[in-house]
Amino acid sequence: MVSEIDQSGLAGAVSILSSPIKTQTYLSPTPTTHTIIIIILLEREREKLQLQQTLISPHFLSLDPSTLFQSPLPSIGGMQSETVETTPFAVLNNKVIDNGNSTMPVTLTMLLDNQLLVLMTSAAVLLGFIAVFLRNRSSGKKSGKELEPPKIVVPKRQVEQEVDDGKKKVTIFFGTQTGTAEGFAKALFEEAKARYEKAVFKVVDLDDYAADDEEYAEKFKKETFAFFFLATYGDGEPTDNAARFYKWFTEGDEKGVWLEKLHYGVFGLGNKQYEHFNKIALVVDEGLTEQGAKRFVPVGLGDDDQSIEDDFSAWKELVWPELDQLLLDEDDKTAATPYTAAIPEYRVVFHDKPDTFSENHSQTNGHTVHDAQHPCRSNVAVKKELHTPESDRSCTHLEFDISHTGLSYETGDHVGVYCENLIEVVEEAEKLIGLPADTYISLHIDNEDGTPLGGPTLQPPFPPCTLRKALTNYADLLSSPKKSTLLALAAHASDAAEADRLQFLASREGKDEYAEWIVANQRSLLEVMEAFPSAKPPLGVFFAAIAPRLQPRYYSISSSPKMVPNRIHVTCALVYEKTPAGRIHKGICSTWMKNAVPLTESQDCNWAPIFVRTSNFRLPADPKVPVIMIGPGTGLAPFRGFLQERLALKESGTELGQSILFFGCRNRKVDFIYENELNNFVENGALSELDVAFSREGATKEYVQHKMSQKASDIWNMLSEGAYLYVCGDAKGMAKDVHRTLHTIVQEQGNLDSSKAELYVKNLQMSGRYLRDVW
Repeated sequence: MVSEIDQSGLAGAVSILSSPIKTQTYLSPTPTTHTIIIIILLEREREKLQLQQTLISPHFLSLDPSTLFQSPLPSIGGMQSETVETTPFAVLNNKVIDNGNSTMPVTLTMLLDNQLLVLMTSAAVLLGFIAVFLRNRSSGKKSGKELEPPKIVVPKRQVEQEVDDGKKKVTIFFGTQTGTAEGFAKALFEEAKARYEKAVFKVVDLDDYAADDEEYAEKFKKETFAFFFLATYGDGEPTDNAARFYKWFTEGDEKGVWLEKLHYGVFGLGNKQYEHFNKIALVVDEGLTEQGAKRFVPVGLGDDDQSIEDDFSAWKELVWPELDQLLLDEDDKTAATPYTAAIPEYRVVFHDKPDTFSENHSQTNGHTVHDAQHPCRSNVAVKKELHTPESDRSCTHLEFDISHTGLSYETGDHVGVYCENLIEVVEEAEKLIGLPADTYISLHIDNEDGTPLGGPTLQPPFPPCTLRKALTNYADLLSSPKKSTLLALAAHASDAAEADRLQFLASREGKDEYAEWIVANQRSLLEVMEAFPSAKPPLGVFFAAIAPRLQPRYYSISSSPKMVPNRIHVTCALVYEKTPAGRIHKGICSTWMKNAVPLTESQDCNWAPIFVRTSNFRLPADPKVPVIMIGPGTGLAPFRGFLQERLALKESGTELGQSILFFGCRNRKVDFIYENELNNFVENGALSELDVAFSREGATKEYVQHKMSQKASDIWNMLSEGAYLYVCGDAKGMAKDVHRTLHTIVQEQGNLDSSKAELYVKNLQMSGRYLRDVW
């Protein structure tokens, strides 16, 4: 801001006229050229008014003209200013006016120059506006052939308008983690839409259904027909996109009987190897009936340990007779036309690769909230091997740098990591597809005229890229193909025998052979394609119906933000095994982590798109509450974070409760990971006791459950004092053994019969004192 003019003398006028242009600075969100020009104009108009007031004052007219133009030049860069003889406008106009000895000519000259300055400034403003306008207009004229990186647009949530057109409406909800539940929901949608033309069907992501609890209740009570496809994830938990709905539906105030209008069906997706098989589907089904809804088809219990597609097909056959009764009029109840599912296909456009287009944008963006759809780029800061050279296996400690990313986490959370297929896998896929690696493509879900493609609903396409990039980052090439994939391959097999064989494997009659030849032998998609070389699907079919989208891998974070707020630590065992079919299977993410180049070794380090998934695996709010931790192998990961947090609390003067860690490995000289750190936690008081089971050192194998039995009395005493018990690791083996051991300890130490011991353990789970992070 320019200084105020001294109305009693000339010095103020000279200081304004000799000063450079100054403007106010405003912290607006995005200051524009228009804003800056207008501010300059307003400042100059204000200065003009001040100058005119000064020039007509008696004090100014009485001054000696010979002193009029003695003014200091403004200081530049901190240098001392000097006094020179010049006119007040020399700085702006680069000229000197010889005014002689008369005061009036000087006054008139200055007034005229001031008017001239205003005129010039106004002209400059006008030219500025014209330049900005022309630039904006020209920038909007892009060549239609120019391929640009897709712009990430967050759509505004649209509030659907209820239209009462007299048609029966069916909503198909899904809660999915890997996309299978969503796929089943869309498959039911497509077939139902073909069967019941007078009804209206829609598929809805449970997370998108409502913004809050109030909207869930308001919309839910209007539903009359609904299906729920619900996957159970982790230790009996809802999927990420169903978590808000599940919390609203199962917690809070009693809802009473309020869903009498609703007819519903539920299909669950789970795995019988896990303790809480299809828990989410069963809980929602029970809640719906309790709240007055009418179940018109038995709950489907899909088992991913066998053939979940067969389970879905069998359940679906139970659905149609019931829907016929609910949706068809009497004159419509004729024999249904046999339905053949359409094979989804993207429209593919081939491009000459633009010279200026960068492919490093994949999987990352500028969102402030990071999740599976909006991960952030994170460099690998540190990597080290945790096993000794004597080990025939490998376990990697890896640290992601999250400084300046906006990403944060809490102790016990999970990190999701998007990784890349190995180059040898990608090259094999390129050979099978039969197109050059640098073929540049874009996928589209509409026709050239902009109308949507018919057939099944497609996933949003990935950004334009080369075929190699698409196969590296987006295609799951190593999972066993589903039956729908076999049908898509059969449709594009030129050899009739191969097509028949693929169709047989996908049929009910071929169920046992599919289970043996594909599932039991762990045959990958690429192995199946290699076995049927005449199947050559076009790229649009390959990416839509054959190769599923590559999913993120989740890891328990093995650090605490109280100790390392700018790093996320991961503890990852290498997956490297021979399948029954003879193929060497290398884990996608574990292999990438083992081979990653960290920042400590090169500025050109590896990076990955990552995000944090919140977990309920938390230390007690009160640090004085005792904790029991059980985690062999990489199951130690979250407990390393727990102990870092406890150490930080202790160093800040917080009193800690008793703690014990049961850890297990094969041999202390081979795979005792983080040994020194664990011993330091004990020495510093963050951990009261460390009990390690070495399964390969003695004559008999000893595991963590055996160590628990040896400490049965201590465990019971801690539980009696309100201790929290945590388990992390393998769900199919270790977690089940630990659970049985806990039941035995409670029964024997508490002198309870089996049913009461079971109830005691159940109450621990229900109260949040028995938590498991298992996979």
